[in-house]
Amino acid sequence: LASMDTDPYGRTGSIVDVVVIGTGPGGEAATGALARSGLDVVAVEDGLVGGECPYYGCIPSKTLIRSADLLASARRADGVAGEVAVTPRFADAYARVRDVTADWDDSASVARLERAGATVVRGTATLTGPRTVAVGDRTWSARRGVLLDVGTRPSAPPIDGLDGTPYWTNRDILRSPDLPRSLLVLGGGAVGLELAQAYARYGTVVTVVESGPRLLAHEEPEAGNLVVGALQADGVTVRTGSPVTAVAYDGERFAITLDDGSDLDAERLLVATGRTPNTDRLGLQELGVPTEHGFVTTDPHQRVLSGGAVVDGLWAIGDVTGRGGFTHVSMYQSAIAVATITGQKGPGASYRALPRVTFTDPEIGAVGLTEEQARRRGLPVRTGITDLAASSRGATYGPGASGLIKVVADAERRVLVGATSAGPAGGEILGALTVAIQARVPVEELLRTIWAYPTFHRAIGSALADLS
Repeated sequence: LASMDTDPYGRTGSIVDVVVIGTGPGGEAATGALARSGLDVVAVEDGLVGGECPYYGCIPSKTLIRSADLLASARRADGVAGEVAVTPRFADAYARVRDVTADWDDSASVARLERAGATVVRGTATLTGPRTVAVGDRTWSARRGVLLDVGTRPSAPPIDGLDGTPYWTNRDILRSPDLPRSLLVLGGGAVGLELAQAYARYGTVVTVVESGPRLLAHEEPEAGNLVVGALQADGVTVRTGSPVTAVAYDGERFAITLDDGSDLDAERLLVATGRTPNTDRLGLQELGVPTEHGFVTTDPHQRVLSGGAVVDGLWAIGDVTGRGGFTHVSMYQSAIAVATITGQKGPGASYRALPRVTFTDPEIGAVGLTEEQARRRGLPVRTGITDLAASSRGATYGPGASGLIKVVADAERRVLVGATSAGPAGGEILGALTVAIQARVPVEELLRTIWAYPTFHRAIGSALADLS
């Protein structure tokens, strides 16, 4: 049970077993698991319990995307399954978003943690000493330590005129019931592209502006090219290699100027160019804990490192560890951190088979290294690729079958080190490839595998046969 103590600043506070700062998916799961194990746990949250994913990220965006995908499927049925007329109604999609987020109410999540035995505290936490946390005028000392899951927030590039305008971030657009007539999207990453396609399918005139040379810059170029074609088929204008030099807002419309001197304008502007770790609010520097671009370094058991040495009583999980802004990574790390905090033995984290999915249509699933990343590491690379639409399932599927499977192999070890599965079920096909990379299944064994016919995943065998 909690007892009383005095912190280094003379403030009286409570002694508990663990303080969890931030309750993103991993922090929420860790709080519940630690409390159920019998520990006295305080969870501090300055936003919504559950974090970005259930309220502003994965869940509401994929709910909206599913509605938009149904519109696209209905339109594809015309001439294939019969005569189809579709009347988009954005209000229906928005109602589903409100429902799945419980209208941005985290009461059920808070109650679930409290039933587990944890204490939930609202506010912004600061580390005031080793194992000591302050929230306003209250402090807690943690016998076992502090777990960080503070996540990230949307960030905007330093573009002249942007600051102070009512531009949207992913949080704003997903809370807005309005369907804009036109939308400019800055950023060619997953968030920007998913929302660009969804809104275009509801009738918004959308332009995507990416400063770099291609979309989905961290994935295979073949995947980025596939998405460009899909977006253009939905009426989206794509501008790559187009840095924005200025933004203006006249009270009704946004205008942006590109570095080539051309101008674009729209009713709304979505900025999806990156995120900033929330570690700047913690006081880590005062404790001698370094960050790199806001990210902390951890060992395989999620213990925070400083100069290569473990910081006693401090763990970190989720986005701030720099392993990608993925809920599944946060949950994976959460289980490891809980095991470490409770003194259980077990393996540390391994990221050789880190999966990720961009939920455009077609979906872009990827795991491990891209061809470029593998070559930069000096690996002897062999690649294989196959056209999903040319497969037997693609022929039967008809419209919407565009996709590909690409595999990247280490020619010496004869195992896969990366793969991309893009198509109608790209994220689902990815499962088999993830297991193959995680388990280091020999390519020879994969080539002997029987792949069900006619399925999209059977194309894995075709890609493997193309290794060269």
